[in-house]
Amino acid sequence: MIDKQLKLGDIELAAKQLKNIAVNTPLQFSERLSELYGANIYIKREDLQRCRSFKVRGAYNKIVSLSTKDGKGIVCASAGNHAQGVAYSCASLKILGTIFMPLTTPLQKIDKVKQFGGKYVEIITIGDTYDDANTKAQEYSKKHQLTFVHPFDDYFVMCGQATVAKEIYEELGDKIDMVLIPIGGGGLAAGMSSFLKQQKTKMELIGVEPDGAPSMSRSIEQGYVTPLESIDTFVDGAAVKRVGDITFAICNDNLDETVLVPEGKICTTMIELYQSDGIIVEPAGALSISALDMIKEKIKGKTVVCILSGGNNDILRYPEIMERSLVYNGRKHYFIIEFNQKPGQLRRFLNEALGPHDDIVRFEYMKKTNRESGAALVGVELYDRHDFNPLLERMEKTGINFRLLSNKELLYNYII
Repeated sequence: MIDKQLKLGDIELAAKQLKNIAVNTPLQFSERLSELYGANIYIKREDLQRCRSFKVRGAYNKIVSLSTKDGKGIVCASAGNHAQGVAYSCASLKILGTIFMPLTTPLQKIDKVKQFGGKYVEIITIGDTYDDANTKAQEYSKKHQLTFVHPFDDYFVMCGQATVAKEIYEELGDKIDMVLIPIGGGGLAAGMSSFLKQQKTKMELIGVEPDGAPSMSRSIEQGYVTPLESIDTFVDGAAVKRVGDITFAICNDNLDETVLVPEGKICTTMIELYQSDGIIVEPAGALSISALDMIKEKIKGKTVVCILSGGNNDILRYPEIMERSLVYNGRKHYFIIEFNQKPGQLRRFLNEALGPHDDIVRFEYMKKTNRESGAALVGVELYDRHDFNPLLERMEKTGINFRLLSNKELLYNYII
């Protein structure tokens, strides 16, 4: 039978073990968000942690608890942040580590693992998702009889992550009404919720997942660990097909609610944090702040803490982040438009269909000499989302044959 709470004494021990390893990160009051939502919003800045993520807490607490006299080393699987925490811990403790990472992991995260681990780590990239890499890592661990350091479904790892909650509670105590915790495999949510629920407070604990990878939400809904057949890997730090058995048991018992956030909303939050607050955050790190919009009516007048879990974002991803944000906010749309192959057709579209503030941001067309018409892929960016229906009305009025691409189509997903 799985225990549904961590022992407070073990969390205290973890805090002592991490004293010279993990930073007691700032709990910052956000004037902008507080004014926007009519609440007292605090952000726990784990992006300022060593390795720029909370993951080093759990990784180090697990590894330091192991007997390393045999010198065999450890194995782990990670989409990035756990790998960095493990690499940093291996170098600190002078332990060899083999780290399996998905092929889809941003290069920035792979380079950071190499930087933190140096000669103490070997990186093997394999599979399209964390779950693929995890399967191979488990096989490798058994074959070579090496200790597997799980990124979330491990008691010592969760005790390490629980120290985030300990720091928050020591600063704000019973003033807290609500804590929003991002969920991937559930290690942070399990650790934090276990500590906070044992403080006998009335605070509400809300887990936050990306729309494209609702593994904890689905499992809680079904009442047992329910693997997802497929996931959207964009929020790579939280893109997990299957949550842990232990993390599920604890989260199912402790979380008051789970909230799903669309990937496009996460991108919008990332851009706002950078432009308004100068904070560089990764997609998973923006989850809890993105969720404020989903529950804005219930947080008015309350003291809310959002866990900004990490800031390891590859700058090369920003074009896609901008694209997803514009689409989510209804300002960017893609059409297949059939133009008659005679002079003046494009000019007619520009003059009669587009509004004064509409802009063509993509145009791909190949003239078909043996046909009377040819199709073009046209991307239109609007000044305001409310300009969309007037655009459709003008296009219909001109008699242009067109089709709006939906986000369910393969071509649409290829473009984005």
